[in-house]
Amino acid sequence: METKITRGPIVNCANLSMTFGKSCVLDKIDFTAKPGELHCIIGPNGGGKSTFVKSLLGQLRHEGSISLEWDNQPGRIGYVPQTIEVDKTVPLTVENFISLCVQNRPAFLGISKRVKKEIDSVLERVNMLHKKKLLFSELSGGERQRVLFAQALIPSPDLLILDEPMNSIDRTGAAIFSGIIDDLKKEGVTVIWVHHDLAQVREKADVVTCINRSIIFQGVPRDVMDEKHLLEIFTAQPVQEAI
Repeated sequence: METKITRGPIVNCANLSMTFGKSCVLDKIDFTAKPGELHCIIGPNGGGKSTFVKSLLGQLRHEGSISLEWDNQPGRIGYVPQTIEVDKTVPLTVENFISLCVQNRPAFLGISKRVKKEIDSVLERVNMLHKKKLLFSELSGGERQRVLFAQALIPSPDLLILDEPMNSIDRTGAAIFSGIIDDLKKEGVTVIWVHHDLAQVREKADVVTCINRSIIFQGVPRDVMDEKHLLEIFTAQPVQEAI
């Protein structure tokens, strides 16, 4: 019997809740993501998905508990946001942008040879190596998302959190993302992906959780993503996320 690789952590949330003023944004969320699995999060706009991700990243105070259970010592966490805005007056190339994200080195010293090699490798992986000298601000939305994905791969993550990074991605970019995620899963990485493409969630995810303030449904996609549950997503009244 083949032994499953467990490079990533088990991510556990218990009774995760969050309130802004008088608005309850998250209400008693119980959630588990496991190594080598793709756990997708879906739900209506404003239902708390991004707030949930920011809680996982330690950016927001919350009630309840979030724990990362590693087999050995804590590993590396990669994060890809929905989008990022860069001042167009700043002459920041693609490789400079990634270097600022991944190296602890004064900008005036330039990019170290080791980091430059890593940047070339991940840019090639997302088919953006030929654009490394272009200004980041001049890229299309889909190209920026490829670069954001690339920076999350340095160093290679053990836990990867994706917050709807494919909103402006074309088919080629989507195929690249999908292939990399498949590779990471095989390496035992824990992958949490906020996603809006329900067909791809049904096809790719090992587990899906639907959030609209609280959990609407959770489980294996083929078991829980039926017509009744999907109707609940689109007819539910979302709460307005405070951030």
